[in-house]
Amino acid sequence: MEVFIFYVPRPDCQPAHALWFDRKKYVTVNFLVHKPKDVQVDIQMDKMILCCKNDTDDVFYNELYFYDQIQKFDSRERVYDRTINVLLRKMKPDFAWPRLQKDPAKPSWISVDFDNWRDWEHEEEEGKEEFDKYMIQEMAQNKPGGAPDMGDLSDVSVMFCFMKIFL
Repeated sequence: MEVFIFYVPRPDCQPAHALWFDRKKYVTVNFLVHKPKDVQVDIQMDKMILCCKNDTDDVFYNELYFYDQIQKFDSRERVYDRTINVLLRKMKPDFAWPRLQKDPAKPSWISVDFDNWRDWEHEEEEGKEEFDKYMIQEMAQNKPGGAPDMGDLSDVSVMFCFMKIFL
């Protein structure tokens, strides 16, 4: 059994600002803390707790109840110089989260990371549509040049091939 020791939130604690974005299988949360130290992250199926200090020993404490359940053992965190990145694997892949937390009221410390946001729900359809547009443009730009050398074919076969290729 794992035992986690966390700082008890005190009046002098503050939440770390968090940017989040949604993907098909994962939700990513980036906590913005300059030079984090003493980082403790407890990821559960329905919530996570982050507690750390920055380079000036300010204490940050975030408790977040997720919109939907996640896979605890396939989720992870990584500490960088200016952020703590948390990758949460969804219990239900291909299900879009309209918000990060269960409560519809949005706290001021959570923001959507629009730089990394993608509308992946319609990605496959848009990809097909984009491919079709590309193919139409390619076909329109192909200008008929001279007929390829088909000296071994009869004149009727050459005319049929020519019409089939360029029409």
